[in-house]
Amino acid sequence: MAFSSNSGGGGPMADINVTPLVDVMLVLLIIFMITAPLMSHKVKVELPQATLEEKPEIDQPPITLAVTADGQVYWNDEAVTRDLLDARLAVLAQRTPQPQVDIRSDNITRYSVIHEVVTNVRRAGIRKVGFVSTPER
Repeated sequence: MAFSSNSGGGGPMADINVTPLVDVMLVLLIIFMITAPLMSHKVKVELPQATLEEKPEIDQPPITLAVTADGQVYWNDEAVTRDLLDARLAVLAQRTPQPQVDIRSDNITRYSVIHEVVTNVRRAGIRKVGFVSTPER
């Protein structure tokens, strides 16, 4: 603590000694000046340039597969057999771009039936598979 010599009272000074604060700030400034160039990347990598090619998007409606509780499958509300479903999925997988396949089912449908349909869709090569449900309230 610093004491005042000119007041004669010998009490403590109320002024803040800023010398240690300036010393600390200068040390930090020197440290940051030395470490800032080191933070640059040493390995130069040629990053790819993004191109925004405007492709004509053909708006294709999604294909809806409905699965009932008894295992019957409907392709856009048309009943199909397993063989016909596999044939249509194979044709659908060859399209460019592939439309999305949405799967909806009854709430009492066994998961094994839904899993079988999803497996057939993925095995055919369809990349976009979604599930349709009612929104939560």
